[in-house]
Formats: sequence, C-alpha cells, structure tokens
Amino acid sequence: MEIFKGINLALEVWNMKYKWVVLTVTTVGVLMAGVDSRILIVGLPQVAYALKADAEQAVWFTQAYLLASTITLLLIGRLTDLVGRVKIYNVGFAIFTVGSALASMATSPTQLIIFRAIQGFGSAFLITNSVAIITDATPKEELGLSLGINQIAFRFGAMAGLTLSGLVLSVLDWRALFYINIPIGIFGTWWAHRRLKEISHAERGASFDFLGFAIFTVFLSSLLLALTFSAYGIAEYPAVFGFVLSASATLVLFILHERRTKHPILDPKLFKIRKFVGGIVSLALNATAFGGVMLLLSLYLQIVKGLNVFDSGVRLLPFELAFLIAGPVSGRLSDKFGQRKFMILGLTLTSISLFLLSSIGINTPSHYVVTQMIILGAGIGMFSSPNMSYIMGSVPEERRGVASAVRAIFFNVGFTISLNLAVLVMSATIPYPLVSSIISSIDAVPLQFSEKVLFSQALGHTLFCMCMLNAAAIITSLI
Repeated sequence: MEIFKGINLALEVWNMKYKWVVLTVTTVGVLMAGVDSRILIVGLPQVAYALKADAEQAVWFTQAYLLASTITLLLIGRLTDLVGRVKIYNVGFAIFTVGSALASMATSPTQLIIFRAIQGFGSAFLITNSVAIITDATPKEELGLSLGINQIAFRFGAMAGLTLSGLVLSVLDWRALFYINIPIGIFGTWWAHRRLKEISHAERGASFDFLGFAIFTVFLSSLLLALTFSAYGIAEYPAVFGFVLSASATLVLFILHERRTKHPILDPKLFKIRKFVGGIVSLALNATAFGGVMLLLSLYLQIVKGLNVFDSGVRLLPFELAFLIAGPVSGRLSDKFGQRKFMILGLTLTSISLFLLSSIGINTPSHYVVTQMIILGAGIGMFSSPNMSYIMGSVPEERRGVASAVRAIFFNVGFTISLNLAVLVMSATIPYPLVSSIISSIDAVPLQFSEKVLFSQALGHTLFCMCMLNAAAIITSLI
C-alpha cells in the first residue's frame, strides 16, 4: 500500500498545474544561484589559503561571479525575447552545473576565478528567465505570491550560503562548497527540460544588436572594475581613473547608438514607461542602501562584540527569516491592495531600521542590533516582492525578458556600489588601510579599545548615509 501511495503522490506532482510546475523549476534554479552568490563570503580565507591566493585574487573569487552575471544579464534578456525563455533557461541550468563541477576541481586561483565566472554566466540565465517565465505562466492576481515565493528561494539560498558554509568547512574540504550544487543542478536541468514549455511568443524578423551589446559590455565592465578597485584606494590602483573615463564615454556612446539602431538591445521605449523607471530606480537605491549592511554588521559583531564567524552568522539569521516571512505576505497582500503602498511601507521600515542602527556603539546590547535587523529584513522583504510585480507588470509581454534583465542589472550594480560606498564613507573616519584590511576579511586585525570605538563611529556614519539613500527610494517609488 505504501508503494501505491508513493506512486500516486508522484503522479500528482507530475500532473500538477503548469503554474506550479514553473514555480518549482524556477525555485530550484534561483535557490542554487542564491547559495553560490554568498557561499564564499564565510569560507573565503580557507579557499584562499588552500589555493595560495593573495588578497586581490581572493576578492575576485566573488567578484568574477558578480561581474560575469551582471554583464550577461542584458544579453540573455534580449536573447530570450528572440529565441524563447525556456530554451535559454534550460541551457543556463546546464552551464551553472558545469561551472560548479569545474570550480570544485580548481587547482589554482586563476582557474577558480574563471570557473566562478562560468557560474556567474549560468546564473544570469537562471535569474533573468525565472521572473519572466513565472510572469508568463501565472495569473495576474496570483503573480505577487508566486514572485514572493521565488524570491524567498533566492534569499533562503543566500542564507544557506552564509551560514552553512561554516559548518561544511568545519568537517569537509572547501571543494564541498561546490559539490553541493552538482546533484541539485543535474536534477534541475532534467526537471526543466522535461516539464517546462514555451508559451511566450518570440519576436519574428528581429536581429540581435551585437554592437550595442559590445558597447554595453565595455561600459558595465569599466564601471564594475572602477567600483571594485576603488575599494583598494586610488593611490594603489590609479587605473581607476581610466575605468571611470571609459565607463563615462561608453555610456554616452551606448545611449546614442540605442536611439538610432532598429533593434536595440535595451529598448529606449522601456524608459518612457513611468512606472518601470520609478520601479528600477527605487530598486537600485534600495540595493545600494542595504547591499553592504550585512557584511558591516557581521564585522561589527566579530570585531566589536568579539563573536566568532559562526556565531555572528547566527545573529544575522533574524534578518533573513524576517525577509522570508515578509516577502510572500507582502506579495500576496499587494496583489489585492496594490504594489505601491507596500513598496513605500517596506522602504519606510528599512529607513527607520538603518537610522536606528546608525546609533550603535561599543556598548550597544546585541539584542538591540538583532531587533533592528528583524525590522530591516521585514522592510526589505515587504518592498522587494511588490517592487518586482510593479516593474514586470508595467511592460508589454514581448519585453518582459529584457525588462527582467534590466531589473537584475540595476539591482546588481546597486549591490556592488554599496560596499564601495561603505568603504569610502568609513575611510573618512578611520585610516583606509585599516578599512581595507577589515573589509577583505583575509587577515586578522586585532583592534584596540580606541580602534573599536572609532570603527563603531565610522559604521554609524556609513549606516546613516545608507538610510538617506533608502529614503530617496521612497521618493522615486512615487513616480
């Protein structure tokens, strides 16, 4: 009897409504992408030591993933509108799985950087298409809930990447961090290939703007490289000026080219949609405001409060849990009462929590920090799901692929800017070499009492600046 029950359950799963099939497949994809977006943050020193990597190479273990993912997002977004979302999504699952397998076999820093870039390339396929595929298959009145669940999967993956990596490294080799993805990736690739079907309509007679993509790639690469290397100081990397000049020139060239080409890679008409512009600008400001906060608070708990890496990660869990709860609840309610109200409410809570966190010092109780992190997580979760629905619902069906890519690009760039902005603000209070050493988390930096006080003050100034940025997102969400 138990066998028959198992068979019946399997048949029910196989014959589930297509909207739920889409949700399960895309959830597996973004879960895996979420894990790998964070998994090296805790284990970075161990991996660097094992591969004999210096600090700069170790940083690129994480930056290569983000850089490759961000550059690829717009290319994949446009290709999905031309070829079909499901085909591109299936290929992305396979690429990500192969990248994970290769990363687990890396024997040098250069190899791991390249293989992490392959993972980032595959993650762009998954992240871009998951939102568009869900939007195609889900009724409008249920879209907020589905996108909220999908977003939870990414956040849960990020949470697992941050917290479980410490446990994995305590009992296994660093390569196990990448072994985790291989069976999940194989299952996800098979599940997507067997169950997903193409229901969107690919454009006919349209061509791909390779020149526009090349210009955009140079622009975005220059921008992200400038942001990345500015964290080390301009005196150390004077080439930052060259990257800034290159980014500025190619941005102007890209805008001029896209206005004149017949089939632009980034349709200028999207930026004539008021709701779309307000949504992505608000998203970028919010990402800039909170992107570096978790790392900064982790450093605060370790440096000022004296907690170890695992314990500080546990203290950060309330943020993730609050996000996980607020996301789907807000998504569901926003389907009934409107997205903008919940976007503004979420941004307001986020600004309040950042403002209160800006007052933390060396004697601040840990429970105060945890309480504010709960409010912060709830605020960001309450904003994110309605914001996603707000953006995707503002564009025509045939432009959802590229719109999803633009949304992800704005988030990634904002997230990248966040940590660099934090370093810049903190450097105004404490010496840059100390900031750089702390942020890299490669070398142990024992601080004296006076230095802990100085670090707390610098952190407070930084969090206040983040609060102001997030407050600006409230204004842009009203557009």
